[in-house]
Amino acid sequence: QVMEFYCEPCETAMCQECTGGEHQDHPTVPLRDVLQQHKAALQLQLDAVRARLPQLSAAIGLVSEISRQLGERRAEAAAEIGATFQELEEALRQRRAALERDLEATCAAKQKVLQAQLEALRQGQAHIASSVRLTERVLERGSAPEVLLVRKQMWERLSELAAQRLPEQPHENAQLDYSADPEPLRQGIRNLGTLVTTSATAHQTVATGEGLRQAVVGQPASLSVTTKDKDGELVRSGSARLRFQVTGADGTPAEAEVLDNRNGTYELLYTARGEGELLLSILLYGQPIRGSPFRARALRPCDLPPAPDDAKRRVKSPGGGGGHVRQKAVRRPSSMYGSGKRKDNPIEDELIFRVGSRGREKGEFTNLQGISTSSSGRIVVADSNNQCVQVFSSEGQFRLRFGVRGRSPGQLQRPTGVTVDSSGDIIIADYDNRWVSVFSPEGKFKSKIGAGRLLGPKGVAVDRNGHLIVVDNKACSVLIFQANGKLLTKFGSRGTADKQLAGPHFVAVNKKNEIVVTDFHNHSVKVYSADGEFLFKFGSHGEGNGQFNAPTGVAVDANGNIIVADWGNSRIQV
Repeated sequence: QVMEFYCEPCETAMCQECTGGEHQDHPTVPLRDVLQQHKAALQLQLDAVRARLPQLSAAIGLVSEISRQLGERRAEAAAEIGATFQELEEALRQRRAALERDLEATCAAKQKVLQAQLEALRQGQAHIASSVRLTERVLERGSAPEVLLVRKQMWERLSELAAQRLPEQPHENAQLDYSADPEPLRQGIRNLGTLVTTSATAHQTVATGEGLRQAVVGQPASLSVTTKDKDGELVRSGSARLRFQVTGADGTPAEAEVLDNRNGTYELLYTARGEGELLLSILLYGQPIRGSPFRARALRPCDLPPAPDDAKRRVKSPGGGGGHVRQKAVRRPSSMYGSGKRKDNPIEDELIFRVGSRGREKGEFTNLQGISTSSSGRIVVADSNNQCVQVFSSEGQFRLRFGVRGRSPGQLQRPTGVTVDSSGDIIIADYDNRWVSVFSPEGKFKSKIGAGRLLGPKGVAVDRNGHLIVVDNKACSVLIFQANGKLLTKFGSRGTADKQLAGPHFVAVNKKNEIVVTDFHNHSVKVYSADGEFLFKFGSHGEGNGQFNAPTGVAVDANGNIIVADWGNSRIQV
């Protein structure tokens, strides 16, 4: 039978006879009526799929080119490795030859002295032996006239030989040792050279910051770039090839700079020369990162949007000049780290004021790590890159700065965590010096704690008993010290289990004297008793409310709420 009909529920063609059989209760239509419709739909699908072919060809070309470049770089790196070690081998050969030449020359010089001495001694010995034999022979065999005849001559010769000064004491010594300490060189060779690479991919790497939206003419603007791998995981090493270019509306390039934080994040700075639209291009390994190029606007200071609140809400400027405005926060766009889905949050933040700017002077920062407050309301900030601690009033007025770079007691090498005890003493966790330093409220050094016990202290807090709680980031543990430095207890180990830690960062203590720790690589917050017994944890890896992506800072407010800096998601969660 000829297929003349089409059953839509069964999506099949059929003959006249089948319309009255198994398909008799199904709506059917003439086959020719649906043929064009299905051909058109199929054509659309075909066109959509065919359109992917150029995209796939471009992707294949790009990946192939990267693969080719990778092969070239492997060959170049292998050649560089070979050249480096050939140079070292040649240097070793040259040094060996030089030492052997010195050895032969030194030995020859010593031998020359000794041989000259031996020659003088042997000549003297021969002369004396000859005279002795002659005299003995005369005494034994000579007649009286013969003895009397040679007596005077023999006496004078023997007297001369007896008085002769011969070099009987050694004119040289036999020391010719080889001294070398090859261990530093051996250790240096073991650690010689590193392969620098990352797993960062441009399509997953993101940029955030006010500098993506606007800048003030003549003033530095900044944004942050966080590199991620193909799966969207944070890359934790630096040295990626990141290129940043800013172009004004007239095509004039702006001054731009890339600062490598060595942890997978980069700070990008630029200064607009004139007002108008800016084009910000960020390339990672030659490819644009997500959202690049970005469009920002450069404004004159006088053109900045006015503060929405009235003048009576002004507070004193931390810099002592014009006032900072306390302003109601606007609803921010979704984080570039996120999936784009809206995350409802009932808590609206309200900016009171901001303190500081980028720099190395008083009241300026380059890498803020820890922050704390004292009972008197002072704000204490640890600036890791500036290697100092700065103190501000509760209104943000600069009060004090102290800290000298170095590795001696009282000096700071990489201050991270900071806290203030009940007496006002400022306690600093120094990551690179591997100890905790205690300073008076005026910044005078008092003592150090934990030297020899800490591998990389990051966060520090004081509990209600006056004990110091120190998070050791490298050892993945928490240590509790008395104020005099005596270790009371230590807990935690590296791992992913509930009781374990993976790169813990900072710590806070609540009213119950419980210890709250941010577990960076486990993307969670863990709570322990005052004695270090695990109580509970919360949070998981993600972007939703209550989830974390590498949490860092933590604090506890007067109501017991835990405030967490969700670093990878660029937000604060309560």
